[in-house]
Amino acid sequence: MKSSIGHADVIIVGAGAAGMMCAIEAGKRGRSVLLLDHSSKLAEKIRISGGGRCNFTNRHTKPENFLSGNLHFCHSALARFTPDDFIALLEKHNVRYHEKKLGQLFCDDSSQQIIDLLRKECDAASVAWQMPSKVLHVEHLDQRHADHANNKRFVIKTNCKTLTAHSLVVATGGLSIPQIGASDFGYRIARQFGIPVTTLRPGLVGLTFSQDDFSCFKNISGIAIDAAVRCQGVSFHENILLTHRGLSGPAILQISSYWKPGTTIHINLLPNHALMDIFHAKKQSNQLLQNLLASYLPQRFVNAWCNMMLTRTSLSHLSGKPIKQYQHNTLFQIAELIHDWQVIPSGTVGYKKAEVTLGGVDTHALSSRSMEAKQVPGLYFIGEVVDVTGHLGGYNFQWAWSSGYAAGQAV
Repeated sequence: MKSSIGHADVIIVGAGAAGMMCAIEAGKRGRSVLLLDHSSKLAEKIRISGGGRCNFTNRHTKPENFLSGNLHFCHSALARFTPDDFIALLEKHNVRYHEKKLGQLFCDDSSQQIIDLLRKECDAASVAWQMPSKVLHVEHLDQRHADHANNKRFVIKTNCKTLTAHSLVVATGGLSIPQIGASDFGYRIARQFGIPVTTLRPGLVGLTFSQDDFSCFKNISGIAIDAAVRCQGVSFHENILLTHRGLSGPAILQISSYWKPGTTIHINLLPNHALMDIFHAKKQSNQLLQNLLASYLPQRFVNAWCNMMLTRTSLSHLSGKPIKQYQHNTLFQIAELIHDWQVIPSGTVGYKKAEVTLGGVDTHALSSRSMEAKQVPGLYFIGEVVDVTGHLGGYNFQWAWSSGYAAGQAV
């Protein structure tokens, strides 16, 4: 998609969720808008999301579902463009959707429907396109050199042509999923203009463990367990998934955003039961410990977990004995291990598998109402490139819509 345009009121770098939303809103206001993207494929992250059905928002979105170095920053944008506002857009285009769980909304058919409706809205707002187009250099004209007559504040040199704009919006996303084109472009632009970038790391990502810690589980990857996972005072109750490298699944992805290297993760393997009550009811039973636990947890996991935990503790001599031969304090120790399995990850599986990037353009340097850089008039940052990261379950797309809308109302 190419455009002959050389100047626009608004140039947006990044034609993903946030970028297209911003373009739509700016175009509706009568602004001339040009969308640039280095990819020849439009909105690949939308296309692959939600297993191809796009978890496009969450009905229960609230500021508490987001992490940031400035926790109040997201309030304004989220209040001004809500999940209901995006749902109304889907209904306008007759896109059918459903709630999977916990407020998570997915397309009934394909995530391509989200891309198509955004493209249609862009076309209706007379948005111009330049794809693929690589930005080579950005220059900000200060007040002494700005061309006020032609409304020019930025010069953007691309591999296609040199462009000028009054407002420049950076919607280039983070570092997650580099295989579809993620890059550090947005952070480089921020630093070029003296805007701080907070520490970056993979978020909503699987956790890895040393070979010694997880050798017992290497042959049972793919097993899912309902669990409550806690770290740094935050907890999530969803499935965990054993992988060949460690742990994944919704609860682990959620907690990964709060985990820091060297810290312990606490896993309650039976969050819906009190194991001591179960032991009390079976105190005269000849049933083996592993067989009893297998009534509540997958047998292969129980066998591996018991082999690991009982051999690494003072309980190793009890392996293979019936429940009735265990002393009360021993059963209490086992219950504690089940309800508070403590693990220390060695790391994460990295940006290649991470759903988002934690950290980003420092929100203290941006206007929470417009997303404009306080010290650089006309420069805006929206979406994942900003230090606002949502929980798993549609929250990050809602941030893209909300922040894109906020900037689109101001550029």
